[in-house]
Amino acid sequence: MALSSGPLPCTGARAGDILRGFVPATTSPSIPGPAEGSAMSYQHTTIPETGDKIRVAGGRLAVTDQPILGFVEGDGIGPDITRACLRIWDAAVERAYGGRRKVHWAELYMGEKAAGLFDGDYFPQETRDALRDLVVSIKGPLTTPVGGGFRSLNVGLRQVLDLYACVRPVRYYAGVPSPLRRPQDVDVVIFRENTEDVYAGIEYEAGSAENEKLARFLRDEMGAGFFEGAGLGVKPISPFGTNRLVRKAIRYAIDHGRRSVTFVHKGNIMKFTEGAFRNWGYELARSEFAEHTITEDELWEKHDGRQPEGKIVVKDRIADIMFQMMLLRPAEFDVIATSNLNGDYLSDAVAAEVGGVGIAPGANMADHVAVFEATHGTAPKYANQDKVNPGSLLFSGVMMFDYIGWPEVGRTITAAYEKTIARKVVTYDFARQTEGATEVPTSGFASAIIDAM
Repeated sequence: MALSSGPLPCTGARAGDILRGFVPATTSPSIPGPAEGSAMSYQHTTIPETGDKIRVAGGRLAVTDQPILGFVEGDGIGPDITRACLRIWDAAVERAYGGRRKVHWAELYMGEKAAGLFDGDYFPQETRDALRDLVVSIKGPLTTPVGGGFRSLNVGLRQVLDLYACVRPVRYYAGVPSPLRRPQDVDVVIFRENTEDVYAGIEYEAGSAENEKLARFLRDEMGAGFFEGAGLGVKPISPFGTNRLVRKAIRYAIDHGRRSVTFVHKGNIMKFTEGAFRNWGYELARSEFAEHTITEDELWEKHDGRQPEGKIVVKDRIADIMFQMMLLRPAEFDVIATSNLNGDYLSDAVAAEVGGVGIAPGANMADHVAVFEATHGTAPKYANQDKVNPGSLLFSGVMMFDYIGWPEVGRTITAAYEKTIARKVVTYDFARQTEGATEVPTSGFASAIIDAM
């Protein structure tokens, strides 16, 4: 889901089928980066001398035939799936363009590998600078401790670079095991707000001085009631954060001929945060996209339920009902815009309907800077075993190539993937669900996909 209106003509290709067509939000705070023509100096990061950095000009990505793309290997199973995917991506570029185009990869460091290089720093300033400098990167899964330790690197990445939109397309690939009778009905693109909600990290540990100060204020000044010793958190949701997320979702629906945009919220309970998200979403649609959208109420009141040509239906659903609807009637939903926590739950749940998070792609995006990512965890018990499914990272790469205006790469990978699955050549996770399957390691699955090209 490109955040620009497509790459400049120097790419020699039209914008991608999945990720084209976004006009940058003019109200977004800019992300500081290097001045045009400046050279960044790095301690451990090596930028290839043979490629060209992606630049932003006139609100669009400027991508040559020899772009430099960043990659973060990741923790746990990260090295296994990254090695496999780099082979597939390079083979697909070669197949699609016959040597006319080539990616020049720059390894960037986050997580455990970064800590080893940067004296225990899991997200060094050098990596932050390089992610901005290169504009487009992709990363494997990163370690996040549960209940203690350092804060989530994924959350930190989104906040430091203001990657405010988490975009998760979820669709079915023929032959992939699914618990649904009609998994082919699932074809949604989820836009999850990435910087606010409980993920803002405004929380105070029970028993801390900060907690006691806040608890005292809430009880004495605001009349709030809650149990003694409670951990406390704050859930900010703003019109600014909501509007830029909803704007991207609606623009995507317009550019891709999608039929509806659904706001998912829990506004019946949290009226001034999630309820406000819903209301601001409708206001944005009405003020900026009136010629392209109608509400669900208008659809029935003015058009007797018949959707006018060229109009997108804007509607909303309560979060808990939405989970049920995506199981029972998924074909009714197209583009989903939702707040941070809802989007986290929903994107993983919907992915389970079409094969699981192991093959679910995703991206975190600002106006132009984009970091594509494997959406699953590090699975440390399988680390260095050459065992797991690389699909999530692989298809995140498909999103990335569409974003830079190289859609032929994604089509090559997708066709080869479906051929490989049809032959029942799969990794262990699908092998245990597929009768007559040939189980192969991660590297073997990559080789099978390359052979299928």
